[in-house]
Amino acid sequence: MDFSSKFTFDQGGETLELNGVRRIAVVGASENSRKYGNKIVRDLLSKGFEVYPVNPGSEVIEGVRCYRDIEELPRDVDLIVFVVPPEVGIQVADKAIKLGFKRLWFQPGAGSKQIEDLIKNNGVEYSIGRCIMVETSF
Repeated sequence: MDFSSKFTFDQGGETLELNGVRRIAVVGASENSRKYGNKIVRDLLSKGFEVYPVNPGSEVIEGVRCYRDIEELPRDVDLIVFVVPPEVGIQVADKAIKLGFKRLWFQPGAGSKQIEDLIKNNGVEYSIGRCIMVETSF
């Protein structure tokens, strides 16, 4: 799926444009089909996105090669979705910013004030607290 029209969140300083997003990494992807890290991978795959699961403990998730760390990701990934606790997310987000990734999405429960401050201070497009499965269902 490719968003053909401009799709931007801008609420309280939070901005993220999904126009042109095709390649999505999922930090916290899971092999367990009951966990949201797996549900999100399946949902995005079913919508035609190129999905890059990230989990250091898995080799393959839903038939897709799993990356152990975001450092292994192709640099043309358009968006990184976080499905991890904030204390993990802050470390990975900091690394993502240093690696040059410009769009970060924090699922409900994955964000924090500390993460928001980090993102705002580095000019990254972001969303905190919205569900990627809902927001890509149109």
